[in-house]
Parts: sequence; structure tokens; C-alpha cells
Amino acid sequence: MKQHIETSLSHIAKFAPFAEQTGASHFPIYNTGTFDLKKQDDSNGNKIYDYTRSDNPTREMLENLFTHVENGAGCVCTHTGIASVALLFETTLKANSHILVEADCYGGTFRLLKIFKEKYNVTVHFANFLHFDKMEEVLKNNPIDLVLCESPTNPGLKIIDLEKVANLSHKYNSLFAVDNSLATFISQRPLDFGADFSLFSTTKYISGHGAVVAGAIVASTQELSNQIHYYANANGRSQNPMDVYLISLGIPTLKIRMKEHQESSIFIAKFLEKQDYITKVTHPALESHPQYLLAQKQMAYVPGLFCADFTSVELAEKFIENTKIFGEKCSFGSPDSRIEIPAKISHATFSKEELAAIGIASSTVRFSIGLENVEDLIEDIKQALK
Repeated sequence: MKQHIETSLSHIAKFAPFAEQTGASHFPIYNTGTFDLKKQDDSNGNKIYDYTRSDNPTREMLENLFTHVENGAGCVCTHTGIASVALLFETTLKANSHILVEADCYGGTFRLLKIFKEKYNVTVHFANFLHFDKMEEVLKNNPIDLVLCESPTNPGLKIIDLEKVANLSHKYNSLFAVDNSLATFISQRPLDFGADFSLFSTTKYISGHGAVVAGAIVASTQELSNQIHYYANANGRSQNPMDVYLISLGIPTLKIRMKEHQESSIFIAKFLEKQDYITKVTHPALESHPQYLLAQKQMAYVPGLFCADFTSVELAEKFIENTKIFGEKCSFGSPDSRIEIPAKISHATFSKEELAAIGIASSTVRFSIGLENVEDLIEDIKQALK
């Protein structure tokens, strides 16, 4: 029987190996490095486990769940979010490869691309994925192995038409991957739009508690799944069982948390739009957003993250210094609300010119709205600017 996604998330134990044998409501933690081969029976086709880096029943539960909810063929859970990006590159790129990336990308991805460029002579092409003619020009004139974007992008919050990008990528025999960290699979499933990989940081909304760093990558075909598993094992990218357990605790509440993050962030974004000290608010759920209609069509929920441009750098810094509830922290998707200046923290590796190209100024503040009462957050904003 086909179930809605929130039903699957509420019964995650059924995705664990041996679930039917125990009937447990949650899954066990196999916190072991090795397994005794002599004590396992594969006569009925049961998987044989030997070493946790290669396979572990606890991690397999989460990988089975993510494969299911993303409508994929296989998944690898990684020890950090950026490790899922690294695993993607290790699987799809080689020395002298070409990659096409949305210019507005996560700072950690940007830094990793520089490493691949310097160490493996990978040619990195950046483009604005809202301009399909520019994308096609790059694809037509270069042997692009991989196309990568986020949607929404971080921190510029552009909404990319995933189906169009998938079709364009495949037209030129390029693989297409989507970093789905901001939207999560509760909002959109990139593989359904034609992507070959959906990857995400489970550090953020999926775990929801800010207590662990982790990631995942889901492949659309069995062949690609076999490849990511091979490289994860070879390069030691796999997540440990204890972190899998911590991630699992937040999963059943993902939908209701995303709804709360969305509603609170819209409320605060609309408040900031009316303030004289703000010149621009960028939030995909506001009608002022250039891709508002696409966001409504492509996503079930928008994330609780948005950007606001202050009238000056000094005012933005004063605001951050004086808030009492908002913490100056990187990352997003936690119960606590966070603010940062991307140019200073998450995107410090970008030059001023590179930031300007994606619409981020030195006075841009990124808000990640948590689960606090919105009235308390509004009062904190007001008192910080007195």
C-alpha cells in the first residue's frame, strides 16, 4: 500500500534490517566495528556484514528510508554534509573533468571545488542557472561530466527549475545532481524532476536538533547506487551508527517542523519588509521574489531561511551584536534562530566580486528562523536596533 511520506517517517523502524523479527518501534544501534562471518546465515539471501565502514544494519535503516522517500535506487549516509558533496565528486569526476555549477552555491562546496581544481585539474564552470541559454552554451562547448545546483540556493535563495536543468543536462549526456539541503525531501524530490543524484546535509532540517553533523546522497539508478557505495567504502565516507541514531530522532517530526519554520519565517520576513532600515528581503514565499510562482509549483514548503539587506554594514553588525535570542551561528534548520553575515561566515571564501555576482552584499544578513514564538523574535529584532 502506497503511503504518504509523513507516515513512512513516523514508522522508520520498518526500514531496518530484521525489523519483522523484532517488532521494535525503533531500531537497534549496532555500534560495532566488525561482524563474525561464521555466525551469519545467507542461505535465504540475507546480507552478510563484515565491517561497519562497508555496511552496518543501523546505517542501512537510514539509507533504506532515504532511498524510499526520495524515490531512488540506493543511498549512502555520510559522516558530514560536505562529505556527501565530496562523495559525489569522487564518484563522478576524474582528473581533467569539467563540472558546471550554479554560481550561488554553498560556501563549503565552493571551497571543495577549489581543492579539486588545484589537485586534480578539474575545470569548474560557474553559471546562473536561471539563464538556460548561458548554461547550454557551456554544455555545448565543454565535456561536462556533472551539473550541480541547489534549489533554493544558499544564500541567494534563487529557485531553479529542476526539470528544465535535468533535461538540458541529459541532452548533453551530463549527470545532474541537486543539493536538496534547504528544501528537504518533505518539500521536493529532485529525482522526480529528473536528477541523477539528490544529496543533502542531514545536519540541518532533517535531524532538526543541531546535535550532529551528517549527510546523505541518493542515486536514481542501481548502477549509480553501486558506484557511490563503492567510493564511500573506498574513501571512508560512511556515517557511524551513533550519529545515524541521533539523526533518526528528528525524522518523524520533519513535516510539522518544516511547516512551523515556514510560517514563522514568512511572518518575520513580512515584518522586515516594512522597516526603513531594510532595503530588500529575499524569501521564496514572498510575492516579491522573482521565482515566486516556480517556488509555489515546485515545493510543498519553503525553508525557514531568508536574507535581508540592511542599509549599512554598520547597522547589520550592530543588529547581530545586540540580539539576545538570535545567535550568530553558521548552519540552519535547528530549533534555535540564527543570524549571520554570509560574507563574514558561511561564504567567507567568496571574494566581494563573487558575492556581488550572486546578489549578496556585505550588509546582507541571513536569517534561519527556529521554533521559538515569533512575537519573541520580533521583540528581539526591535530591541537590537534601538
